[in-house]
Amino acid sequence: MSTAGKTALVKIAFETASLRISIDEILPLRQLTPSVIKSVKYAQIAASIAEVGIIEPPVVVRDSTDRTRFHLLDGHIRIDILRGRGETEVVCLVATEDEAFTYNKRISRIAIIQEHKMILKAIEKGVSEERLARALNVNINSIRHKRSLLEGICPEVVELLKDRHVPIHTFGELKRLKSIRQIEAAELMIAMNKYSISYAKSLVAATPDSQLVRDVKTVKGLSQQQIELMEGESSTLDREFKAIEQDYGSDHLDVVLATGYVARLLENARIVRHMAQHHPDLLAEFQKITELQKAA
Repeated sequence: MSTAGKTALVKIAFETASLRISIDEILPLRQLTPSVIKSVKYAQIAASIAEVGIIEPPVVVRDSTDRTRFHLLDGHIRIDILRGRGETEVVCLVATEDEAFTYNKRISRIAIIQEHKMILKAIEKGVSEERLARALNVNINSIRHKRSLLEGICPEVVELLKDRHVPIHTFGELKRLKSIRQIEAAELMIAMNKYSISYAKSLVAATPDSQLVRDVKTVKGLSQQQIELMEGESSTLDREFKAIEQDYGSDHLDVVLATGYVARLLENARIVRHMAQHHPDLLAEFQKITELQKAA
């Protein structure tokens, strides 16, 4: 098929121009519950609209019988806030098909490092910290904390965690570590899929003083002897983890090849009949292996 033929199969998802639509002509697909209206998210969106207006237009689709009326696909909170502010019109994106899902559910929420970079970029463009705080409906100290998020964090860790949803206070614990230990801690967090402040504190507690930014370490509720024991156990765990990590790739390949071979054996009817007559237990185990492979 030619490139032109392939392009013809792609259907545009939205009308080419946005429309300014009367809010009264937009029919919501659902009603907002009292808990949603009282939520932090609702308050943040309301603050953002009050400060900078609508950033992300609501998404609507035309009514199948009356093309001048619209059904709201995404933006129920924004429309409710605008109606409460006395607004009568809003600029919308018009979808070409009635996809009854919330578009925002298909979007991955930004990670804390990405949010930090967005705040820095906004400040570089002249947006004040006070205005950012009002737009996001947060305390100005939160903006300042996020602004200085990566001070003391080495570039390798920033790269490792840039797409991870890491609590902001976890970075405070990482800043207590020297660069090489920061990298080790970040790799352990990723391997364990644990980014909590408590896990970060445990990694700091298990770190030798020589790998801390400051030499003196105190951990509430633990004696110096207990801290030294944790450090030794952590070093052993790190070595064992790295040894396992080195073997994992080749072991995984061996398993994939073995299960593939078993699957091919079971495609041979003569082999299956022979095993069913002489080795039924083994056949059952082989069948379990192939079922697990298909499920994976």
